[in-house]
Amino acid sequence: MCIAVITTEHPQYPFVLLNNRDEYLHRPTADATWWDPPNSHVLGGYDLHREVHGTWLGVTRQGRLAVLTNYREEGDAIIQGAKSRGGIVNSFLLTDPHSTETTEQFAQRLVDEDGVRGVGGFSLLFGQIRDVVDRGKKGLAIISNRTPDMDGLIWVARSPNETHALSNSFYGDRSWPKVVKGEEAVKAAVDQSVAKGESKGELLERLFQLLSVDTLPRQRDGESWDIYLRQLRNSIFVPAVIPVPGSELSEKPADEIAATRTNGVAEIADATSGVYGTQKETIILVDHTGKLTFVERTIYDGKGYPVEKGKGDRMFEFQIEGW
Repeated sequence: MCIAVITTEHPQYPFVLLNNRDEYLHRPTADATWWDPPNSHVLGGYDLHREVHGTWLGVTRQGRLAVLTNYREEGDAIIQGAKSRGGIVNSFLLTDPHSTETTEQFAQRLVDEDGVRGVGGFSLLFGQIRDVVDRGKKGLAIISNRTPDMDGLIWVARSPNETHALSNSFYGDRSWPKVVKGEEAVKAAVDQSVAKGESKGELLERLFQLLSVDTLPRQRDGESWDIYLRQLRNSIFVPAVIPVPGSELSEKPADEIAATRTNGVAEIADATSGVYGTQKETIILVDHTGKLTFVERTIYDGKGYPVEKGKGDRMFEFQIEGW
């Protein structure tokens, strides 16, 4: 149950993005890095489970940004389609760095090429960061599998003092507590940080603390995973849980989970089962000069073991080209 929150409310950093990636903890995933040539203009982590190596969040040296959250439509049997949702993010980020294609033109291309169909439910937030920081521009766009044409494109972050959250439902679904709480918490965190005159490092730590807030209700006796799954919409951070479809859910501390896995109690069937929780936290800050700071915090390693706070952090700083 991932979450992405963007805000334009900080006076020093007119674009801020926060993201939690919730996933099966042993799903093979590459840590954030600059990608190999010929795609060395792209920064982000990426999935190693599917051949397309799609990502959920990435930026480019030229200031393109895309983040995707997936969801399952009510009554829809499709969870993982023939096409990779991460591949949709890739298709935007891998655009030739010298291309002049606009956000609208990419959206048109995606719709025309049937790129929003044949995949599970998703919302893609994407565009040029410059179109957020330079006031009067269109901001960022949101497209989903529900977008039939360009008239359905949604625009956000077009002016100061906006905060928007996306989780595992369609944009604008206010029935998700983590969406409402996420927006409120980010606004409050920015206000508090500004009032205290915090440094960039202090702001980052405040935002990481926000991403780690666990308000997940604990399961009731005999509650199945399919039922309990709906509770994940209540918490910004998802602690490690062991889902057992059709049976009761075992929710234990991370160190106990690691121990049971070592003893072979929690067997792993494949990369889309087993221990589930918030695997990575990411924050992006962009200032008025176009300097971008990208920090990824790994919560669990590739084997599903907890990583000591800060030990899995990866920070990248660069000047967006052509600013």
